[in-house]
Amino acid sequence: MSTTANFHMSPDEFRRWGHAVVDWIADYQRHVEALPVLSQVQPGEIRAKLPAAPLEHGEAFDAILADIDRLVLPGITHWQSPNFFAYFPANNSGPSILGDLLASGLGVQGMLWATSPACTELETHVLDWLVDMLDLPAKFKSNGPGGGVIQDTASSAVLCAVLAARERATGFASNERGTDGRLTAYASTQAHSSIEKAVKVAGLGRQNLRLIPVDERFAMRADLLARQVADDRAAGLVPCFVGATVGTTSSNALDPVAAIGRFCRENSLWLHVDAAMSGTAALCPEFRFIHDGLELADSYAFNPHKWMFTNFDCDCFYVADRAALIKTLSVLPEYLRNQATESGAVIDYRDWHVQLGRRFRALKLWFVIRHYGVEGLRHHVRRHVELAQEFAGWVRASADFELAAPVPLNLVCFRHRAGDDFNRRLLERINQSGQLYLTHTVLNDRYTLRLCVGQTHTEARHVERAWQLIRQSAEADARS
Repeated sequence: MSTTANFHMSPDEFRRWGHAVVDWIADYQRHVEALPVLSQVQPGEIRAKLPAAPLEHGEAFDAILADIDRLVLPGITHWQSPNFFAYFPANNSGPSILGDLLASGLGVQGMLWATSPACTELETHVLDWLVDMLDLPAKFKSNGPGGGVIQDTASSAVLCAVLAARERATGFASNERGTDGRLTAYASTQAHSSIEKAVKVAGLGRQNLRLIPVDERFAMRADLLARQVADDRAAGLVPCFVGATVGTTSSNALDPVAAIGRFCRENSLWLHVDAAMSGTAALCPEFRFIHDGLELADSYAFNPHKWMFTNFDCDCFYVADRAALIKTLSVLPEYLRNQATESGAVIDYRDWHVQLGRRFRALKLWFVIRHYGVEGLRHHVRRHVELAQEFAGWVRASADFELAAPVPLNLVCFRHRAGDDFNRRLLERINQSGQLYLTHTVLNDRYTLRLCVGQTHTEARHVERAWQLIRQSAEADARS
């Protein structure tokens, strides 16, 4: 009798190499601060070191792991470095990584309640916890007509909101006939690009997205929103969706959600509020002003994977009326029919987003909340805001630098007074040093540097060192 070859990793081998991988991650966390924050490789450099063709025969796992150091690590921009101040954070933590490891080990495909009840019910419960933790409107809890779901990113959340708004505005006819080109959507000039992508994917068309001007704080002007909606209706168009932002990417501006919400409620417009990074701040009662007016929203999203120590990807998306979302997205082929679904007693999250399949993302979020507790999460959020405010104070006191926008939370937008070209060179010099990483934006047509404090292990000494390096780089550029 012939034997069948087995190329699988055995449980004992998995245990051995699993320990090795966890050790590698722990060592990485310990020394990531010493690595250049921004990857120093050139385009194509990583691929040039990889074999041209896949290997015919498998390799020992120690050789594979060794190539992480040799090939992969040089091409990594270290988002987990305490010296990473670019974009918005994508922080993680030990409990989150371990929760994600368990989710991968379980290999759950949680498209239906029936395909793993714990995957669904834990997600529902944790998202209800977060309503209480952030003091969100009770209508977003699952015990009423609304509820929450974990999406991959805020981009997917806004797409679902646009789709639901489209269907509600057309009496759910667009799913059958498509759009007629008359539906319009609205966001501020500072809104995230995901809204533009969403209106294109949803079939509204980029030409039907209206970008509303902002005030001196870079927040949407509700009066100009009202004027644009009235003009569009007079032209025979059908306004259906408004996207408000709590913490814009460029400057952390806070749109006036209450004023926008009242207008949307009076005019039957779907209001979606994107609080991707800044929403986490509402863990702290003193920062909950950011959500003033949220009770008027139809949907809301924030990303624990940005500032709540939960590794990418994890977006919490809430709706006030889950029936509208489910009716928009539900498709039920015969091969998905099952007794639990037919009973109507369970949630099938496949109906809450575009994709069918879904990972057990709630597990890592559950681990984070249980490990830190609300107290621990609040402590770190408050510390990050405190450090950013201290940095802003240094900028205010400087004769060479100036603030470019208000600093409500943990993002500081600033620039050197020497002008755009100087600031471009300054940013390039800073990032090439490898000692920290900043990104830029343009505010009032002026090149602006951004420093966001939000990485898990960023401490006062890292922010102090960043300010020192920024000033030294500026002085060196001025001398050159």
